[in-house]
Amino acid sequence: QEKLDMSTYPVESIRNFSIIAHVDHGKSTLADRLLEITGTISKTDRNKQVLDKLQVERERGITVKAQSASLFYHYEGINYLLNLIDTPGHVDFSYEVSRSLSACQGVILVVDANEGIQAQTVANFYLAFEAQLSIIPVINKIDLKNADPERVEKQIEKLFDIPTEECIRISAKQGTNVEKVLQKVIEKIPPPQCNTSDPLKALVFDSTFDHYRGVIANIALFGGEIAKGQKIVSAHTKKRYEVNEVGILTPNEQPTHKLYAGQVGYLIAGMKEVTEAQIGDTLFLYKQPVEPLPGFKSAKPMVFAGMYPIDQTEYNNLKSALERLTLNDSSVTVHRDSSLALGAGWRLGFLGLLHMEVFNQRLEQEYNMSVILTAPTVPYKAVLSSAKLIKEHGKDQITIINPAQFPDKLSVSEYLEPTVLGTIVTPHEYIGKIITLCQDHRAVQKDMLYIDENRVMLKYLFPLNEIVVDFYDALKSLSSGYASFDYEDAGYQSADLIKMDILLNGNPVEELATIIHNDKAYAAGKLLCERLKETIPRQLFEIAIQAAIGKKIIARETLKAYRKNVVAKCYGGDITRKMKLLRKQAEGKRLMRKIGNVEVPRDAFIRVLKRETDK
Repeated sequence: QEKLDMSTYPVESIRNFSIIAHVDHGKSTLADRLLEITGTISKTDRNKQVLDKLQVERERGITVKAQSASLFYHYEGINYLLNLIDTPGHVDFSYEVSRSLSACQGVILVVDANEGIQAQTVANFYLAFEAQLSIIPVINKIDLKNADPERVEKQIEKLFDIPTEECIRISAKQGTNVEKVLQKVIEKIPPPQCNTSDPLKALVFDSTFDHYRGVIANIALFGGEIAKGQKIVSAHTKKRYEVNEVGILTPNEQPTHKLYAGQVGYLIAGMKEVTEAQIGDTLFLYKQPVEPLPGFKSAKPMVFAGMYPIDQTEYNNLKSALERLTLNDSSVTVHRDSSLALGAGWRLGFLGLLHMEVFNQRLEQEYNMSVILTAPTVPYKAVLSSAKLIKEHGKDQITIINPAQFPDKLSVSEYLEPTVLGTIVTPHEYIGKIITLCQDHRAVQKDMLYIDENRVMLKYLFPLNEIVVDFYDALKSLSSGYASFDYEDAGYQSADLIKMDILLNGNPVEELATIIHNDKAYAAGKLLCERLKETIPRQLFEIAIQAAIGKKIIARETLKAYRKNVVAKCYGGDITRKMKLLRKQAEGKRLMRKIGNVEVPRDAFIRVLKRETDK
């Protein structure tokens, strides 16, 4: 491949920008058109989701990973280098958006002309606003029959205080007015504030693993220049590397002689270990140390789930797959865990349920790994009152991510549960149903604002545990799919939490224990007992399936024993003869129940846990 000379693009002619929007508002389609207009890819009918390279992204039609591409554009006699980053729109991947914005000086905010402003549009706008980036509002899908760009312009002006004349109306699918977006990017977004004469300072904002070349790091240069053969040092690990290759993404890798300040590209430097390319790390030249860049605040997991290999012999393969996948998705936290029923595994922290599903799907598709995922839980906290426990843990507040760690009520002054501030944007005719749904999920209303005459924005404070499993599905079905939902972390609040155990013939099953709010314990206990009754195979003796809080039983199901018809040989005769045979059988069953050990088969566990996750 012929190498490009990047020195012809000085800092003044570079523009770094992201495309941000709500799910399905046309970010990836707009990115495809921008790539076509600048000649980065040839125009064909097959150009759909060009930057969405993962199989899971193409199957689901959503963007999961932020992808960057460099575009060359000639405007008013000057050649410009435009570095575009296409970002995800779902709330679970907002960490990808905030990371991408650190490498940019401006954003294109895309809003659907049919749907109008949605919950994630608001969230992404504030991410860009807080980062003090230039914002270009774009109204997409004006070719649709029900499009109403005037209404959307008024919404943008009311919520974001951006004048209506600044909005650009486009159709990314048909290419209408897309050229105007590129011109606006050059005029409105400032070039990066950096200098080639400064010492090298490069921010690692993403990384992937290649089986042959090791770690490929995506970098944004905030000063200096980098070329093949130079020796660089990582500020995080203090390790030294020799640069093997640098280049830009167009969107495929295109090697270059050098990369200069203000440019965005990739770097291969023989990093063999997946832990070496920490996202947020700063790279600098050997013997020319610099002040490290602030990096990123680490992602805060909202949902935890246990992950175990279906076959324990696959443990090491799964460990290697997890390490490589968490390099590419650094927002996942990993802790070692083990279970009596499921063996050795991990406790993983995710940013949300969709994030968990996508991670699982990527493990299957990219690494051919099938795993068992336990029901998702959220991280609780307990404020300890027992001096012995405070001394043991070294602090008076502990975080509980596994029900097995739940401390006894006697040694705790209060339990705390995580909360989120949820934003719901909905057509006004569904308000009544949605308010009822929120109240059923223990939410407290904080604000209610009419965006225009028929769209309302509601703000609620939710306990995270209430929205983590089925809230989003219920909201979509109540509002015929029109309502959108977004949430952000709102700290912890005091709650009446309890640990609910599941007993089989009086013996607790650790893997099925859950932490739950007192008000919801009875319904959840009854549901779990019924599910276990369907799943556990019948034995030669009766099995009592019970849900218990401490010593108190709150729900019970009985799995009847297999039994022989011992009175089949009796024809008429004295009733006491039949009674004697039945009594003898019952005594035998009682004895069997005493000595019989109820072992839930592994596949029965998997079925219960999977159904709990799908609930």
